[in-house]
Amino acid sequence: MPRASYGDRHCVSVLRAETLVTLDFTSRVIDFFTVHSTQPEDEFDNPQALAVLLEEELVVLDLQTPGWPAVPAPYLAPLHSSAITCSAHVANVPSKLWARIVSAGERQSPQPASSALSWPITGGRNLAQEPSQRGLLLTGHEDGTVRRFWDASGVALRPLYKLSTAGLFQTDCEHADSLAQAVEDDWPPFRKVGCFDPYSDDPRLGIQKVALCKYTAQMVVAGTAGQVLVLELSDTPAEQAVSVASVDLLQDREGFTWKGHERLSPHTGVLPWPAGFQPRMLVQCLPPAAVTAVTLHAEWSLVAFGTSHGFGLFDYQRKSPVLARCTLHPNDSLAMEGPLSRVKSLKKSLRQSFRRIRKSRVSGKKRATTANSKLQEANAQLAEQTCPHDVEMTPVQRRIEPRSADDSLSGVVRCLYFADTFLRDATHHGPTMWAGTNSGSVFAYALEVPAATAGGEKRSEQAVEAVLGKEVQLMHRAPVVAIAVLDGRGRPLPEPYEASRDLAQAPDMQGGHAVLIASEEQFKVFTLPKVSAKTKFKLTAHEGCRVRKVALATFASVISEDYAETCLACLTNLGDVHVFSVPGLRPQVHYSCIRKEDISGIASCVFTRHGQGFYLISPSEFERFSLSARNITEPLCSLDISCPRNATQPSHRPQESPKLSQANGTRNITLAPESCEGSPNSIHSKRADITELPEATLSPVSIDSATSGDTTLDTTGDVTVEYVKDFLGSPEDSEKNLRNLEADEARAYTLLIK
Repeated sequence: MPRASYGDRHCVSVLRAETLVTLDFTSRVIDFFTVHSTQPEDEFDNPQALAVLLEEELVVLDLQTPGWPAVPAPYLAPLHSSAITCSAHVANVPSKLWARIVSAGERQSPQPASSALSWPITGGRNLAQEPSQRGLLLTGHEDGTVRRFWDASGVALRPLYKLSTAGLFQTDCEHADSLAQAVEDDWPPFRKVGCFDPYSDDPRLGIQKVALCKYTAQMVVAGTAGQVLVLELSDTPAEQAVSVASVDLLQDREGFTWKGHERLSPHTGVLPWPAGFQPRMLVQCLPPAAVTAVTLHAEWSLVAFGTSHGFGLFDYQRKSPVLARCTLHPNDSLAMEGPLSRVKSLKKSLRQSFRRIRKSRVSGKKRATTANSKLQEANAQLAEQTCPHDVEMTPVQRRIEPRSADDSLSGVVRCLYFADTFLRDATHHGPTMWAGTNSGSVFAYALEVPAATAGGEKRSEQAVEAVLGKEVQLMHRAPVVAIAVLDGRGRPLPEPYEASRDLAQAPDMQGGHAVLIASEEQFKVFTLPKVSAKTKFKLTAHEGCRVRKVALATFASVISEDYAETCLACLTNLGDVHVFSVPGLRPQVHYSCIRKEDISGIASCVFTRHGQGFYLISPSEFERFSLSARNITEPLCSLDISCPRNATQPSHRPQESPKLSQANGTRNITLAPESCEGSPNSIHSKRADITELPEATLSPVSIDSATSGDTTLDTTGDVTVEYVKDFLGSPEDSEKNLRNLEADEARAYTLLIK
């Protein structure tokens, strides 16, 4: 680099005749190579592509097309182009919406017409069947983008579309970027390459919550500065202004002063928007705290959002607020400081902690001193008596201390939910909205939503009204994680438009409905509309753990396609996954999924509707797991490799331990010779025969021994003559191997991974 100030850049310079380009990457360059001709009769190498391996991504440039554009990667797209802040999964995406999203993504990175270069790296062939259903994984990022709409239907995540919300707002760095571009010289000709960009222009742009309606192509994106964006998918570019409205969640409550960051200022006037998701409405929460919960009901044209101060309901069809409720406690001073503020006092936190410890000790001493001695003697006598074997003993439960009502951040809204159910009486059902807070409070509102016009799906322009119907306070004030309403058959209610368009079975409105409230300590089912307790399961008292993530999932039968059960999947703070029946709340299975030390992985977990889940095993990797015996996504692929001459051939008789072949879920890897015809379909057609060849099977330990920490080879046992003979061949076998060695050297091999 010609300047010392360029020393922090990661560059690769490409010179061809008079053309010079200095590729400027955002991560360290590990290695690079050119894809060129290897024929000895060619006079020049004639490079076709340049592959650059970076610390965070893999970039390939087309050297045959003018301008040397980047070739879109079919795999290994960096998840962490910007830090992931939230994620959501959408199952069973309609084919029409899928095609529109793919088309919008192709317009974002169009390939030049003169470019005919495909991905030059041979990564193998996918032998898995085409997925019957399409799934989307949405990831929100720190730089204000839903970076990617990922194709999560198969094994590898494939990027489809990128949504950016930063263009709607005025940020502090816009002026600084313009000055930097003016000062920068024209030489060397730097060119930004790659999509990895870990730097955020403004931390207020960070995406906190994402919700998508797959039937109307409407989307809600909520951010760190209290911004709630309502977007709609459009196939054509447009120039339009975005309507802006604000909702005051404090409701002019006195004694509270916001000490956090300022809200983002939107651009005014008509703005150009490319094809894709275009903003229709911007709702600004006041104070501008981070949005902690959001839900969308496209059939009613309503969006609900919540922060650490309260929750609101907005009618984006009429562009008017419907409801605003403050959930702050008088002692919620920390809620007024914001996540980006450092005003929090360490002394105050320590003081509150010591008070809580002192209070629990004093209450324990009072209970010990007031215990009756006669009662203790009676309990001792009962303990000495033998208990009949046919009497079922009640499991020991841990004593749960109730949380204080004046704890900090008790007003944080944790979940929001829309449902068409019975709230006022047992004969009339209607739209409702439910909200759960950090202090164990549940608010249920009855909504008056105008009916849709005749022959149309949009409702009339009458105002929506909300009336508080029920208010529930959990005994131990544990934070409410999720809320769901069950119909008369005990099944969750369908999503918006599913019942009206006959896309799902209509809910049972004849039997009594129930509401399932999941807190951090227990699950409880209440009957509706009386809201009386029906059944419960105390997870913290039985297992000593707390609930972190909850979802209702449908588990289909392996034997019968017509049979399926709806269960409650739960992830705890210990990384365990529990599955309970619904509505009985009986424990079904229990798995160890994530390490309890992996706090970020537990916080990033998201369940799917069919018993699968995703979580970040690292900042750049999603790990996928399945709780269903039928819906399993596993890699099934082949890799064609050619063995050069004088290369070491693999052993024809490696020994494989039956126990080690199943350790740690190691994939079955088979190395088999390719057919003489070299047809790519021959391997696929004879896959069953190839995997049964014992002489071509490699030990999984030899492949995964570097990464499998739990697999241990113990060679210190009894060594006998018979044990040694298994590894020794006869002289006839040696001569036979020598005769066949020359024929084996030129043979191609195929690596099957299952």
